[in-house]
Amino acid sequence: MAKSKSIYICSECGAQSPQWLGRCPGCGKFGTLVEEIAQTPAPAAKKEKRERSASVRRPVPLSQVQEERFDRISSGIAELDTVLGGGIVPGSLVLIGGDPGIGKSTLLTEVAAHLSRAHRVLYVSAEESCSQVKMRCSRLKLDSSNLLLLNETCLEDIEEAIEEEKFVVIDSIQAVYTSELSSAAGSVGQVRECAGKLQRIAKSRGITFFIVGHVTKEGSLAGPKVLEHIMDTVLYFEGEREENFKILRAYKNRFGSVQEVGVFEMTGEGIFGISDYSGIFLSETRGEAAGSCVMPAETGNRCMMVELQTLATKTAYGLPRRMPLGIDYNKLVLLIAVLEKRCSLSFSNLDVYLNAMGGIRLNEPAVDLAVCAALASGYKNIPIDKYTAVFGEVGLTGEVRGVTFAEKRVNECVKMGFKRVLFPGKNFKSVKKFEDRIELIPVHYVSGMIAKLFPSQK
Repeated sequence: MAKSKSIYICSECGAQSPQWLGRCPGCGKFGTLVEEIAQTPAPAAKKEKRERSASVRRPVPLSQVQEERFDRISSGIAELDTVLGGGIVPGSLVLIGGDPGIGKSTLLTEVAAHLSRAHRVLYVSAEESCSQVKMRCSRLKLDSSNLLLLNETCLEDIEEAIEEEKFVVIDSIQAVYTSELSSAAGSVGQVRECAGKLQRIAKSRGITFFIVGHVTKEGSLAGPKVLEHIMDTVLYFEGEREENFKILRAYKNRFGSVQEVGVFEMTGEGIFGISDYSGIFLSETRGEAAGSCVMPAETGNRCMMVELQTLATKTAYGLPRRMPLGIDYNKLVLLIAVLEKRCSLSFSNLDVYLNAMGGIRLNEPAVDLAVCAALASGYKNIPIDKYTAVFGEVGLTGEVRGVTFAEKRVNECVKMGFKRVLFPGKNFKSVKKFEDRIELIPVHYVSGMIAKLFPSQK
C-alpha cells in the first residue's frame, strides 16, 4: 500500500515545497501554500500500471449509455424540495451555507427527523454534543426516536461509523478533519480533502450527504472554491439574524434550476416554509407614498410580486450617493443615467437609495423598467397606484426590450388582483389573452412608460 505524506503546493503557480513557507518560492506571493497529500509510489508501481492498462475503460457512444433513473425523496419541507428541484436525489451531496445563527442546523435537524421515520439517518455533530442536538429536537417537538447521533470530528472514524445509513448530515465541514493531514481542521487542505472523501463515499455507497458550511465575512463559503465544485447542490441561507424571514437560494444544482428560492419563517417552534409571499415582499401601505413600484419577479418555476422602494434626497456632499439593496449597484447607476439622458430627470444633486422588499435579490433584466418607474415616482413625488405592476428590460437608448416569461408574469398579476400592468410592447402577443381580465399597457420607451404612469406631468 502506498505511503502517504503531505506536501505544500502553491495555489497560484503550483510550486511545491516539503514544508510550509509564508512566501511561495515560485511566484513570490504570500500565504498561498496549501497542504495536500502526496502519494509515494510503491516499488511495484510499474507492474500495477501494466495490470491496470488491460482493464482501461474505453469510450462508448452516447446512444449506448444507459440512462440512470432515480426517484426523488421528499425532505418533509415543501420549500426545500422546491429549491432542490423537486426533492432529494439519492447519492448526492448538498452543501448549505449561511451566516452563524441563521438556521442551517435547525433546518437540517427537521429534515433528518422527518427522513428518519422511513430511512436510516445519521446526524454527525462535530460542533455540538449529542445532548445539545437532543435539546434542539425537544424544542422543535420533533419525533427523533429513530435518528442516529454521533459526536465525532475525525473523518476516518465517521466513515467507519457509517453502516447502512441512507442519509448523513455533517455539521459542519469546517470542524471535520482527516488524520492524513497535519494541518488544523478548517484549513484549506483539510476542507478540500474531507470534501473529496465524502464525495467518494456518497458516490460509491449511494449515500446522500447534507453538509453545513460556514461563510466568511465577505459572505462566501469558507474554504477552497473546489468545495463548491465537488458538491452536487449548493444552497445559501440569506437574511438578517434579527429578522424572522429567511431566503434559501440555490447557487448550484445539478438536478434542477438555480433560479429557485425558498422562503422560510424562523419561529420559536422551528423553521417553516412559506408559500404566501404577499406579506413579505409587498408592504401594507404601498401606493400611498411616492417612490415605490411592484414587479412580478420570476424565480425558477414560480413567480412572486416584489415591491421596489426608492428614496431620493438632496445630497449633503459633493458626490451624490447610490445605495441599492437587492439590486446590482452598476444596474442602478446605469438606469439613473438613462433617466437623466432620455427622460430629462436630473439626479445629479440627489442621493438615491433603492431597496427590494423582504431582502430578496433581483438580478434579472426584467427589473429594469420597475426600477425606472420607482425612481420617476420618487423624483416627481407622485405615488404609483397600488394595483399597478411594471416589468421590462431597459436599453441605453431608452428602449424597452422584451423579456422572458411575460405570460407567466401577467398571469401572476391577475391572480394577485392587480388591475393594470405596464410591459414591453414586444411581449404583447403572448399576453393578449389576458386583456379581458387586466388592463394591458405595452410600452416601447422609458419616456412612454413615464407618460402613461404620470399623464398630468409634462
